[in-house]
Amino acid sequence: MAEDRWTPPEVMLAVDLVILTLRESLLHVLLVRRGIDPYAGAWALPGGFLQHVEEDITAAARRELAEETAMEAETLHLEHLGVYGAPHRDPRGRVVSVAFLAIAPRLPEPTAGTDAAGAQWQPVDRVLSGGLDLAFDHLRIVEDGVERARAKLEYSSLATAFCGPKFTITELQRVYEAVWGIRLDPRNFYRKVQRTSGFIVAAGPDRKGATGRPARLFKAGPQQVLNPPMVRPVSPSNSRGSEQ
Repeated sequence: MAEDRWTPPEVMLAVDLVILTLRESLLHVLLVRRGIDPYAGAWALPGGFLQHVEEDITAAARRELAEETAMEAETLHLEHLGVYGAPHRDPRGRVVSVAFLAIAPRLPEPTAGTDAAGAQWQPVDRVLSGGLDLAFDHLRIVEDGVERARAKLEYSSLATAFCGPKFTITELQRVYEAVWGIRLDPRNFYRKVQRTSGFIVAAGPDRKGATGRPARLFKAGPQQVLNPPMVRPVSPSNSRGSEQ
């Protein structure tokens, strides 16, 4: 009896991007309005299929970001977020998506490219609360990306990148509150920051505050990995947070 010949399964490979930034003291995610079916008119993450078998996956992610949002993708640090491949996540067939994450300050307003009907920054809270219906399984990908960003603030000095060259501890606290989505006690936050060696360093002279009392100025320190970490407090809106 002749042996059965194995044939490879029909699987398409795609990329999706979770791009996060702070705008007006709120965490935002970059979304595009789909111009074609499936889900024409719905909001989705920037992304698409690889163009050919020789295209590098990260290069495909940068290309799709540039094509759909006109954003200078080469300036962003993309990190691998996860692989999403549930059998029915895409009505066009079996599509496996490699998702990437970028978190950066002062990102520009996007412009819809040839592959999208619109591109816009949307508040993360609105997306996570169901205020926008996202195409495919993109809500889950956004959830995973936001959780990764929140975790990065715990153990890295990423938060200082969203402040100016010199900043107050109150301004740094607002970054943590925006990304974590919770209010923090100023005294506890101050103690945590001060006991994390090399996280921030003094950068006087002090700045005159609105109340007339001078506010101490700081700048990012040499330490990029925080030890001890800035652990998130548990709150109803942050069920995956850690105990203080």
